[in-house]
Amino acid sequence: MIAVQNVAGTKVAVLGLGRSGRATARALEQGGATVVVWDDGAPARAQAEADGFEVRDLTRSRSWEGVSMLITSPGIPHLYPQPHPAIAAAWAAGVPVDNDIGLFFRSFATPEWDNFDTRPKVVTVTGSNGKSTTSALIHHILAESGRPAQLAGNIGRGVLDIEPARDGEVVVLELSSYQTDLARALTPDIAVFTNLSPDHLDRHAGLGGYFAAKRRLFAEGGPDRAVIGVDENEGRYLANQLSEGAGDDRVIQVSSGTRLEGAAWAVFARKGFLAEWRKGRQVASVDLREIKGLPGAHNHQNACAAWAVARSLGLGPRAIEAAMRSYPGLPHRSQRIAEANGVAFVNDSKATNVDSAAKALQAFQKIRWICGGLEKEGGLGPLVPYLGSVLKAYVIGREAAAFARQLPGIESEICTTMDRAVARAMDEAQPGETVLLAPAAASFDQYDNFEKRGDDFVAQVRARLA
Repeated sequence: MIAVQNVAGTKVAVLGLGRSGRATARALEQGGATVVVWDDGAPARAQAEADGFEVRDLTRSRSWEGVSMLITSPGIPHLYPQPHPAIAAAWAAGVPVDNDIGLFFRSFATPEWDNFDTRPKVVTVTGSNGKSTTSALIHHILAESGRPAQLAGNIGRGVLDIEPARDGEVVVLELSSYQTDLARALTPDIAVFTNLSPDHLDRHAGLGGYFAAKRRLFAEGGPDRAVIGVDENEGRYLANQLSEGAGDDRVIQVSSGTRLEGAAWAVFARKGFLAEWRKGRQVASVDLREIKGLPGAHNHQNACAAWAVARSLGLGPRAIEAAMRSYPGLPHRSQRIAEANGVAFVNDSKATNVDSAAKALQAFQKIRWICGGLEKEGGLGPLVPYLGSVLKAYVIGREAAAFARQLPGIESEICTTMDRAVARAMDEAQPGETVLLAPAAASFDQYDNFEKRGDDFVAQVRARLA
């Protein structure tokens, strides 16, 4: 655990007692703070009391006496669509609000680092899609190369729940817009921006606010090196803002589909081949097409970003390529779970928005597509150009019929439930086809989260194959 620094003898409030909130409370106590906590859920409050924490209703103004700081969990709105009452009360009391990411960057470096041969580094990854895969792939490459590494943040462990840094270690953090938007300290050594597509717009009052939350990771502390996906205007803008000129190799541009030979340092993928260019010449190339853990152009962009980070950390091309070939992929993200009678079964339950589903649909041919759920703002119109490989859609969710009406030109069947969708797709699938779960929707109409939805798909497939 990372003990929070410079809080000894103070009283700190923690709002939200999920995974990150509980870890934050423990890390604050380890740093010598007195911690008071609040959660809107009675079971979480009861557990906190059982764990020995003082539970205090932070929505009341009198609760703030003696409190020097509020740490809020990332899932709790702090501005839009409206601030949580406890955060509004902290503002009124003049109490600074931060989150666990801010505490991490304040507390990660310690005097023990003076005895290390190689200073530890922090790599952060943000973006709309691909940040989990990119983070996990970076961690996998480091581990396979013998470099000490930890993975945390929006994936895996809470940032304060990891172990103190070892000599030469790299900590890889996946950070969502919820986490970057509020953190008072953001000082990574290397920061990655994968891409941007509309998401969480209610939380950030529109696409501009959403991008601004991501951009803080690069603007607040100024990473030593930035790896920027430039397939959208926002990425091109960000790369331009961070660069001092055409020869500035502190910015590594990344693309899936565009040659970037004019950049000082670039890694791009075209037609399944990754190429690294530096100062006008190609220095490395890798065939990504046979790497099963990274199917499709969207994963090739993730591979380019991970390659750029690994090269920035001093790893050689052969070691990186070998590690990529052993990468198993992440659950619920283009996860090939089975193949039987010539039919592949792929779980991409993490494709919770139109953009990520479009990328999944481009990664495979002859698709029997399981889709649907809680539709997000903006509709399904942007998906239409990517339906050419879909043989049939099997639509789940409470509003399955309305979802299916937005899929012109393809056969669709209203299944509503996962078990029926899997059964119908498996009954009709032929050799050479792929049964793909890529919902293009949130899961909350039927499941607690996208993981539960993906687990249901996997269980249904395996049960029927058995």
